[in-house]
Amino acid sequence: MAKVLIVGPDKAASEPLCEVLASLGHSPTRIGTNAHSLQVLDTDVHDIVVVDLQPFAASGLELLREISKRWSGLPIVVAGGGNTVAETVEMIRAGAADFLVQRFDPDEVSYVINKGLVAAATRSSEPPRMSVRTESGLMGNASPMRELRETLRRAAAASATVLIRGESGTGKELVARAVHEQSARRLKPFVKIDCTSLPENLLESELFGYEKGAFTGAVAAKPGRVELADQGTLFLDEIGDISPAMQAKLLRLLQERRFDRIGSKRPTRVDVRFLLATHRDLDTMVENGEFRADLFHRMNVVQLWLPPLRSRRDDIELLASHFLNEFAAANGRTNLAIEPDAVKLLRKQRWPGNVRQLENFMERLVVLAEGNTIDTAQIERLLVQRPSFVTQSTTTSTAVAVQASSPSDTGLEQAVRAAETDALVRTLQCTRGNRSAAARVLGVSRQTLYNKLKSLGIEP
Repeated sequence: MAKVLIVGPDKAASEPLCEVLASLGHSPTRIGTNAHSLQVLDTDVHDIVVVDLQPFAASGLELLREISKRWSGLPIVVAGGGNTVAETVEMIRAGAADFLVQRFDPDEVSYVINKGLVAAATRSSEPPRMSVRTESGLMGNASPMRELRETLRRAAAASATVLIRGESGTGKELVARAVHEQSARRLKPFVKIDCTSLPENLLESELFGYEKGAFTGAVAAKPGRVELADQGTLFLDEIGDISPAMQAKLLRLLQERRFDRIGSKRPTRVDVRFLLATHRDLDTMVENGEFRADLFHRMNVVQLWLPPLRSRRDDIELLASHFLNEFAAANGRTNLAIEPDAVKLLRKQRWPGNVRQLENFMERLVVLAEGNTIDTAQIERLLVQRPSFVTQSTTTSTAVAVQASSPSDTGLEQAVRAAETDALVRTLQCTRGNRSAAARVLGVSRQTLYNKLKSLGIEP
């Protein structure tokens, strides 16, 4: 069962959808206004949001952007609207993950909702993505960053396929957006798909679209992300994780610029520029037969290598200062400053999660900082802290990671419970009750935080 929030001003139009969701075993809640929906999401965890955009409206697009910004990873489905490809692209850019064409058809509702839940469950087990901030993502005066910006500028001016490589957290999506924004296609769609967020069958339908009747739930034809990116840019993230079957289909797409919708016998041609990214060692995968050599060579026209943070330590001060100012402003702590010795301590750290890890650490530091000056002692305390609970999946309960001498050591269990309760309460106080911000500070998913609050008897 999923908790589904339906946002729509027309009660008569939304109630049938609520009935269909309830008949499928889900728990729907209808909200009539954008402002109320944001309040509900801020106080209660939902698994998926359905926004009624009938007709296509600017206020609905603004709601999509706000939900996507404040609760990244929360699936958003649009019911109604999107009568043209241009409208559909605009909604995707605003944050829509999927669409309901026949909003009252149980098969389609079941298919779309379940696809969103599968994608969300996959993302919840991964570290949070770095925020989309092109300026901060490309900041840095170190030599590797200057070389990257110069290569990026040349790549953007061309039309060739670009392969973006680098460790997790180095900002591959930010670079992809920068290539698009500096290219001749910048006024056309930039469409992204995360190849790890969906299993193969759902990835294929998301990428290529499908015809009416192609499978249960396909009650109407729907274009895929490739088609929606026509004349623009398609960004395929984590391309090194796709299956051999998908590798073959992608090779045809890159070679011929055409594809088949699922259930169609007529190929569709597109004019798309491809940007692909991976943290995997594709060269070794090709040698081991895990990745097609012909696809690798087709992808590997222009390479952009993103340097890890450890190879440009001189940029840590610049990045830390940027994130400090940004998060201080967002949390009403504009007088916050950091001591020079504290910055030196940041430079000495390994940061295996790269810029993303530094960004998340600076947000946590801003929220939990004592006084108006951050010193080395505060940084050292946060560096040694680790969340005492982890998530196995979005549907499983959380597990306490405690090295107890005995499972029956209730004294230790009580002490851990008290410490967790105190940490959660203090974090929620620091974030003014904002559970999304608290989850980011603690380095866990919103669902993990919600489950832990329930298990400790703290009102969610």
